[in-house]
Amino acid sequence: MNTPSPNISADRPVIRQLDEAAINRIAAGEVVERPASAVKELVENALDAGARRIEVAFADGGKTLIRVRDDGHGMAGEDLPLALSRHATSKIDGSDLLDIHTFGFRGEALPSLGAVGRLTITSRAGAEAAQITVAGGQMSAVKPAALSRGTVVELRDLFYATPARLKFLRSDRAETQAIADVIKRLAMAEPFVSFTLRDVSGGGEGRVAFRADAETGDLFDALHGRLARILGADFAENALPIDATREGLSLTGYAALPTYSRGSSVAQYLFVNGRPVKDKMLIGALRGAYADFLSRDRHPAAVLFLECDPHLVDVNVHPAKAEVRFRDPGLARGLIVSALRHALAGAGHRASTTVAGATLGAFRPEPGGAARVYQMDRPSPGALASGYRAQAPLMPVQAPGFAEAAAPSARVEEAVDMAADDLPLGAARAQVHENYIIAQTADGIVIVDQHAAHERLVYERLKRQMAENGVASQALLIPEIVDLSEGDCARLMEHADNLARLGLALEPFGGGAVAVRETPAILGEINAGALLRDILDELDDLGDSQIVQEKIEAILSRVACHGSIRSGRRMRADEMNALLREMEATPHSGQCNHGRPTYVELKLSDIERLFGRT
Repeated sequence: MNTPSPNISADRPVIRQLDEAAINRIAAGEVVERPASAVKELVENALDAGARRIEVAFADGGKTLIRVRDDGHGMAGEDLPLALSRHATSKIDGSDLLDIHTFGFRGEALPSLGAVGRLTITSRAGAEAAQITVAGGQMSAVKPAALSRGTVVELRDLFYATPARLKFLRSDRAETQAIADVIKRLAMAEPFVSFTLRDVSGGGEGRVAFRADAETGDLFDALHGRLARILGADFAENALPIDATREGLSLTGYAALPTYSRGSSVAQYLFVNGRPVKDKMLIGALRGAYADFLSRDRHPAAVLFLECDPHLVDVNVHPAKAEVRFRDPGLARGLIVSALRHALAGAGHRASTTVAGATLGAFRPEPGGAARVYQMDRPSPGALASGYRAQAPLMPVQAPGFAEAAAPSARVEEAVDMAADDLPLGAARAQVHENYIIAQTADGIVIVDQHAAHERLVYERLKRQMAENGVASQALLIPEIVDLSEGDCARLMEHADNLARLGLALEPFGGGAVAVRETPAILGEINAGALLRDILDELDDLGDSQIVQEKIEAILSRVACHGSIRSGRRMRADEMNALLREMEATPHSGQCNHGRPTYVELKLSDIERLFGRT
């Protein structure tokens, strides 16, 4: 325990001024973590230069070559040496570090890249083009070059000056995937800009790894087209437009239906003032908005753009600029949660089209497939007429046992409302296996899981009653005293009013102690100390806590499950149709309380394709 640390010298250390090359290499460790970081910095510079077309080429996962070409306004020859100096930038004047309207502003990227690799910049602004090279921090003289317009930045042998960093890079494939992810995020932020990503590892022109041409139309149409190109047509088809404003903050973008969920958070893209960010507070808000519609092992898909006055958010938290800090984080979180829940409620009973696609994919043809019928194999008209007569419904005696065999698993209703076919979920035609309702729509059929659907309806009804009447609280005969630190106690009391609306009444009890006087009655007997610590953990992680509300909603969900129509119960035609009509009128009825779909819709064209009729 008393052994001196080997890092502590007995001699008095000497303070030294590091040289410029060492300073740049140290800065590069923060700014350039991997090849994808270099691509991000260079492409953001191109966007700040007003480029409308950006081409990125790389080799060996970006380790040996990164080349970014743009058609922006370029730089003059006399500006090139200054551009390679630390903290030299044309994007801010230094008077207000919060009034930032560009991607870059720190002036660190180019000198950092030049300190750890071989960097060449060729640019043209005006009649003549110029070129400058820097390798390992050693800068060459500016010389004339040939270039039609814009700027070309070429980075070779990344980290050759710091070979230890090369050992920490991942495989070429993993680095390539990281580069593609960076380009896709920036392409989402700028739908009116063309992007091309090319892998030239084998030499020559290489292959195009990603391409997105500039979109046209208004912002929502352009963004929708860009997202369809990047995330796929399924996301674009099942995403809801988001457009909300609150107290100077605006939220736009697209969020997918709950039934279009993912097994991980790979389809979550968040932007603040056009800048791609990975902020845990925003991710927590997105998760909270879907908390009532997805199970814990499923994740929502969304592309959200939060815009606000630059003075309301600090983007200078980290050199990589991937983290932000809001002046009022609660306002940003509340806007995301309320806007998404409003959009999801507006979707009504709608479920994602991928549910039907998965259902059709589950069908398998008979082994060997259907035999192909050629023209010469078709039967003659006489044979067809004979076959039709044999199939005519004029059989003298019904096959014995047919009705009895069909009765246990399927029940067909005779009296149906033909006009209901035009309604979104159609008219009930049958119930099979006492659990699934078959309804006919104007252009297909709908298969409804009666238990899952009614469970959601009951759950929404219970939540609506709780919102109207409030949460009943149970006063404790003897208040429970929970000892916390003074800081935790103060932070908990800041949210005491919100917790009181959920039936959890807290009072300070001196020092760091908190007295729990009332608890939500629906939760029954609880461990107040454990609950308060869980709330504090969530406050530390996300800046807000939904634990009490989630626990109450979990109880309501279980009540709804036990109070809904059970599987195996036979339903009359009017009951089935009443269930369908209530689903059409109830928000979120397209998925059950666990995030699974409550119904599957198959179009007539899909059914005909299954039988080879198209």
